[in-house]
Amino acid sequence: MTEAYIYDAVRSPRGKGRSDGSLHEITALDLASQVLASVNDRNELDGHEVEDIAYGCVSPVGEQGAVISRMAALKAGYADTTSAIQVNRFCGSGLEAVNIAAGKVKSGEADLAIGGGVESMSRVPMGSDGLGGMADPSLVFQEYFVPQGISADLIATKYGYSRDDVDAYAVESQKRAAKSWEEKRFAKSILPIKDVIGETVLDHDELMRPETDMQSLGSLNPAFQMMGEQMPGFNDVAILKHPDVEKMNHVHHAGNSSGIVDGAAAVLIGNEEAGTKYGLKPRARIVSMASIGSEPTIMLTGPEFAAQKALKRAGMEASDIDVWELNEAFAAVVLRFMEAMNVDHSDINVNGGAIAMGHPLGATGAMILGTVLDELERSGKQTALSTLCIGGGMGIATIIERVN
Repeated sequence: MTEAYIYDAVRSPRGKGRSDGSLHEITALDLASQVLASVNDRNELDGHEVEDIAYGCVSPVGEQGAVISRMAALKAGYADTTSAIQVNRFCGSGLEAVNIAAGKVKSGEADLAIGGGVESMSRVPMGSDGLGGMADPSLVFQEYFVPQGISADLIATKYGYSRDDVDAYAVESQKRAAKSWEEKRFAKSILPIKDVIGETVLDHDELMRPETDMQSLGSLNPAFQMMGEQMPGFNDVAILKHPDVEKMNHVHHAGNSSGIVDGAAAVLIGNEEAGTKYGLKPRARIVSMASIGSEPTIMLTGPEFAAQKALKRAGMEASDIDVWELNEAFAAVVLRFMEAMNVDHSDINVNGGAIAMGHPLGATGAMILGTVLDELERSGKQTALSTLCIGGGMGIATIIERVN
């Protein structure tokens, strides 16, 4: 099978996903098209070379509907012959889009493709698609569905992570993100976003709170306790599915959970021949890709199983991975993953994560793959694994190897 190489990775800064966020006045189409245009500009392409674009988007309604990847490609100046698809695998959508692009290259369907994603959470709020089957009572009862925050607290309860544990993780995420920006570790990949008159509206991740400490987090009330203990009583639902849990311990809140933000990202992937033809220098090789389904109530433990599947497909062990990147949906998700995979905290999310910088649902997977690629080059290390937990009980993972 043909090898697939990463030639470039670019992302927007993450803007606060509120009406006062810097990217609120930038439409999702403009956000996506600016990132796609940057891929052409940075690599001196003229728009006809990329054959297909896969873009993740979790709420594909309103201005994010109508296959936004195709509309954004046209607005960015890509040729009419560049096809595009919109992908929704919840929080894993951006990485799934990258894997689709890589799969097209590996299979020979495309020589050069893009995987990425976009989510304007300030303009198209989470849940705008109506949630579909997840709101169907018959399915909810059948699968013991609970909100993700309850699932995160279930993980913390089941595996013994205290409020101090999750808060300490969140403080460290903030510190690492601030240090990464101070040291310009993201500079290679960040595209400042401009308005209609060409003025820069955002050039940094604006959600960060580097002053965060244990005391400030300790003042926040648990976010999911009321919905767990009172109507509709999701704690009881979770315990019915997990009877080994006697009582839920609610530890998650806004300060140790992923932030709501706007953002877009794109990863340029191609075969060796395309790189030679267009004068592109490969940065990394796609080694292995995997997606899995996992138990829907606890929901957020999928990364360990996706990572194990990707490692097995590559003939690798966890000890073969130098740098790990796991989306910080909730602090307990990362704590559980580190424990299950025997990963040291010094090797995972070394530049901070979504607790500090935010989680633009459809784009995050592509963003963290670009982040870990930059980290491999910065640190001189060789292998990395990126993974995300996914709503409804799924996981996704991608292993890359730096090309010297």
